[in-house]
This record gives sequence, C-alpha cells and structure tokens, in this order.
Amino acid sequence: MVPIDKVKDILGKYVSLEKELASGNIEPKTFANKSKEYSNLGSIIQVAKEYLNFEKEKKDLENMIKDQSNDQEMIDLAQKDLSELIKKKEKNENELKLFLLPKDEDDNKNAIVEIRAGTGGLEASLFCADLFKMYEKVCSKKKWRLDLINISKSEAGGYKEVIFSVNGNDIYSYLKYESGVHRVQRIPETETQGRVHTSAATVAVLPEVEEVDIEIKESDLRIDVFRAGGPGGQSVNTTDSAVRITHIPTGVVVSQQDEKSQHKNKAKALKILRSRVYEAEKRRKDQERSSNRRSQIGTGDRSERIRTYNFPQGRVTDHRINLTLHKLDEFLSGEIHEEMNQELRLKEQSLKLENLNS
Repeated sequence: MVPIDKVKDILGKYVSLEKELASGNIEPKTFANKSKEYSNLGSIIQVAKEYLNFEKEKKDLENMIKDQSNDQEMIDLAQKDLSELIKKKEKNENELKLFLLPKDEDDNKNAIVEIRAGTGGLEASLFCADLFKMYEKVCSKKKWRLDLINISKSEAGGYKEVIFSVNGNDIYSYLKYESGVHRVQRIPETETQGRVHTSAATVAVLPEVEEVDIEIKESDLRIDVFRAGGPGGQSVNTTDSAVRITHIPTGVVVSQQDEKSQHKNKAKALKILRSRVYEAEKRRKDQERSSNRRSQIGTGDRSERIRTYNFPQGRVTDHRINLTLHKLDEFLSGEIHEEMNQELRLKEQSLKLENLNS
C-alpha cells in the first residue's frame, strides 16, 4: 500500500506550484527549478488522482452489483469494470511507489571519471587503457561527449591514470555503477607458459559539480605551481605552468599539468577538486543514514571489488548482483554495456522499494 497522505502531498504540491508559476511573482533563478518540479509531478498527477478515487469507485461498482433492481447485463458490466479497476489500482500503486522512491539529487549531473591502474604492474596499465576504450565506445554509442582532462601513459600503450568528463543527459545516473575495483584475468602477451594473471584497475565516478553545488573557500586552498614534469623530476617546460591544489580542511589534493597554460591547469584542477570534495561530503552523509546504505547496490566504496573480466572464459561478472554475461568482447566494445547497467538499476530499484515498504 502507498500511504494516502503521501499521495495527497503530491496533489497538494502540484496545485501549489501551479499557482506559484501562474502568479509571475517568482525569481528567474528559481523559475527553471520550479518548472522542472511541476513537470515532474505532472507525469504522475493523473495516477495519483485515480489512486485516491479508487475506494469511492470500488464502492459504487459493488453497490451496483448488489442492487437486485439492476438487470444481469448491467451487473455483468459492473463486475467487469470492478475487475479492471482493481488491476488498474495495482498498476497505479506500482507507479506511485517508483515515483516516491528516494531520488539521487546528482543523477542528472554530468560526471568526472577517474581510472587508475592497480595491482598487476604493466598488465594493470594495459587493462586501464582497455577500460578507457570501453567507456569511449559507450559514450559514442549513447552520443555523450567525452572530454579528456588528464592522462598518464605507461609502457606498451597502457595508462597509469586517465581522468575525463562526460557530458549529456542523466550521465551520473548511468555511470555511477562503474565505481569500484575492476579485476581482469588473462594471459599476458609476455607470458611464455600460458599462465593466467590477475590484475586490477580502480574506477571512481564523481558527479560534476558547479560552484553553486558546493562552497570552496579561497582561504581553504593551498595552490602550488611548478614546472610540468613534476616537482623534483625532469621538467618539460621552462615556465611554472603545472598546478597542485590542496583543500586544507579535507586534505584532498589535485595536480594538473596537461596544459601549457597555468590558468587552464588551475581551472581543470579546481573542477576535479570540487567533485572530489563534494563526493567525500556526500559519502559521509550517506554513511550517517543507514537506511540509505541498505538501498544501495554494493557498499558504494571505490575499494569494493565490483566486476571481473575473465578473458580465457570470455565472461564478465558483476559481483554485486551475481550476474555473468558470456559476451566479454561485446561488453568491452560497449555493445551490451546497457544490459549490465539495466540489471544494476533494477536491483537498486528493488532494494529501494523494499526499504520504502519496511
């Protein structure tokens, strides 16, 4: 059952927003958000009205069936209508439950994705490059824009680290399930005895946040500049264009040296820093709300092993939902990535529904 008071709240909020938007007495900054909320409520308003009217309509039909002055044809018609009304009520109830599920306020944001080679040396860096190519193909398939922020190459075409942003519609709602440790099992090209090696890469997906989402005080930042190539290393520039920013309250540190311009490196570093600080604060709040943790897929921690890519057996397994797809090549080419993601979304939806009803 969906609590009647929650359904009445939907109707009350819809009417209130309708009046507010029609009044014209609303600031331009607020108007867009209010309009979006009104539109969102509008998608469920008819279902809410039907749900509230169910008991009255049910009673009317039951009275018609019991009324012996009605002919059999009318009684049969009323019974048919009652059966359809009960089915519709179940459908409306499910729609309302889904609508009332707690929303992740970051779902409609763009994302910053960080991939880092983990255990496994050179093989881990090659796997890091494979994951990046996979996400490139997923973004291309979905017509999302991928912008490279930072890349650190290793030998043999691998990557020690790749950081990129993804822009489009509801990016974070899709990519957030990629956060965690991705493990690969395969025979390296350098392995002469055909032994399977295991290595790993860590993926962190952060909602891309604007200055309005989180306040980063200038006084809380320590900004160091140095020559590209890294402090103490061989410089590749003759000017101090590389930037390292430390957020003193949280200890979050971001270095950026891809651009020749110090200004551009600082802008990129601040973009990543904002998202990392925002995510750390969000994670802290989530840990305080135990009910929210129960409705999440996995722990949400980036150190959690979430997926294994087994090349000898041609399979990919997501450990959070115990799902194995024997289509590794298609998965890495982005062709069936949606299949795995959809199962993850459905599982989380199911957990949230259980939590809503408990």
